[in-house]
Amino acid sequence: MRPPLRVAVIGLGVISRFYLAALRDAPDLRLVAVCDGDPGKAFAQGVPGHTDHLRLLEEERPDAVVVAVPNDVHHRICADALERDIAVCVEKPLALTAGEGAELDRLAERRDVPLFTAFHRRYNAAVERLARECAEGGAAIEEVTVRYLERIEEHAGDDGWYLDARRCGGGCVADNGPNAFDLVRLLLGPAETVSARIERDAAGTDRRADVGLRAGAARARVLLDWSYPGECKDVEVRLADGRTLRADMLGGHPGFKESLWHEYAGVLRAFARCVRGRSGYDGGLAALRFVEDAYRMEKAG
Repeated sequence: MRPPLRVAVIGLGVISRFYLAALRDAPDLRLVAVCDGDPGKAFAQGVPGHTDHLRLLEEERPDAVVVAVPNDVHHRICADALERDIAVCVEKPLALTAGEGAELDRLAERRDVPLFTAFHRRYNAAVERLARECAEGGAAIEEVTVRYLERIEEHAGDDGWYLDARRCGGGCVADNGPNAFDLVRLLLGPAETVSARIERDAAGTDRRADVGLRAGAARARVLLDWSYPGECKDVEVRLADGRTLRADMLGGHPGFKESLWHEYAGVLRAFARCVRGRSGYDGGLAALRFVEDAYRMEKAG
C-alpha cells in the first residue's frame, strides 16, 4: 500500500477550511504543514506552521501543496513549488493573467510536475449527475446556460482582496467566470468566447456580465452577478431532442457555502489521482483566456 501524499496548505483564508476538512478525511493524503502571513492562523492548525512559504517548502519538503492565497501571488508561489518538484493544486484562477498562466504551464511541463487548478463546481453532485445524463442520453447538446449569481461582499468574508480588482484580476468575470466557464467546458469541450456584455460600478469594477460562447454547433451563455440579493448557481442544458436538463448546485445544501464541503473533497480526490498518475483534467490556462477574451470583447464593443 502506498503511503499517503504529504500535503501542505499555503494560504488560510476563507476557502482553506474546506481544504483542511477534506485533507482530514482523505485516506491517501496527509496534512503536514500550513503557511499564512498571519501567525495567529499559521500556528493554530495542529501541524507545523510557517509565515514564509519558501521556508515551508525548504524545511517540510511536502509532496504537494494547496495554494489558496490571493490571486496576485499565485504565480510566484506556484513557481516556487514547481521549481522544487512539488506538485501544485492552486485555487482558480491559475494566475492573474494568461501570460503568467502560460509560464506556469511551461514550467510544470519542463519539470514534469503536476499543476492542477481547482474548479470545485465540476465536483458538485448535481453537476456530476447532469454530466452523466448528457453523456448517456444520446441527444446532442444545443445550448448550455450557467448562472453564477451572488453578493460578493457576503462571500469574501475577511478576504478583502477579492474586492480589489488589481489583486483579484478584475471583478465578477475574473472571480466567478473561471468556475462558470469550466462547467461549459465540462459539458461541451473547448469553447470560444463570442460576445460579452459587462456592467461596471462607479469604481470601474465589473459587477454583472453576460458572456456568449460557441463550441462547434452548440451555444453557451455564462451569466455572472456580484450584486445579486442572495445566491443562485445552476446549469441548464437544452438538448436536440427537446428536453431541458438542470443542475442546481445549491440544491440539498441549504447552509451558507454548505455545498463546498463535498466539492472540495472531490477536488482533492482528483488532485491525488493527478499526482499519482501524472494525468488528469486541467483547464486553468483556458479559463484565464476566457476572462481576457471577455474583457477584450467588452472594450471592442
